[in-house]
Amino acid sequence: MTTQGYPVTYDIEKPEHYNRWTVAFRLILAIPQLILVGAGGYHLFALNGAGDNQAGDAANYGFNGGVLMAVLAVLVFFAWFGILFTGRFPASFRDFCHMIFRWSQNVRAYVLLQAAPYPPFGDKPYPLRVTITPAEHYNRWTVFFRLFMVIPHAVVLFFLGIAQGVVTVIAWFAILFTGQYPDELFEFSVGVSRWYARVEAYTYLFVDEYPPFSLAAEPGAAAMTAQPA
Repeated sequence: MTTQGYPVTYDIEKPEHYNRWTVAFRLILAIPQLILVGAGGYHLFALNGAGDNQAGDAANYGFNGGVLMAVLAVLVFFAWFGILFTGRFPASFRDFCHMIFRWSQNVRAYVLLQAAPYPPFGDKPYPLRVTITPAEHYNRWTVFFRLFMVIPHAVVLFFLGIAQGVVTVIAWFAILFTGQYPDELFEFSVGVSRWYARVEAYTYLFVDEYPPFSLAAEPGAAAMTAQPA
């Protein structure tokens, strides 16, 4: 497991102000975005549903996550074969895959009240900063069994996801009454989303380093240089 400077980062500052009306109707406002890219993370466990049918699992994940997530799932499926035969993620559609991934993370942050402004449609600036240092070389054995490799993370994230859901409900009421997301709850929610993002990026073959079991922004002693996704 690589614990120093994981090549996927997820950072966002707590909003100073929220529009309480948009918070009250946050899920309704997010519907157009959810149709396109889902909210990320929550469908992670569909990847482990059928076990021996990786193509079917990936497609199931994509369609559950949104229209563009289905496209991402198909492209990653082709990339899976590409890596097994060439050792590289096809550069021709890697940037497009990263764009969809980052877009889904923006929507997730909005739904979870981590961000105040409405997420952009596509690859545009947003308070959430997701960066990826793409893998240059892959271990083909871990790529072949990638969906099985993430099962331990899926088990942990199942329970963390429940906790994050409870925290989000508490934060929703707190914002409506006080206008603020409690600091400690915010940091926990961001940490869970960060963990999700790392595991999703690993599952999507963007990186080859096994994700750390950590909520921290810097799970190791040193951070590596990352480039925007």
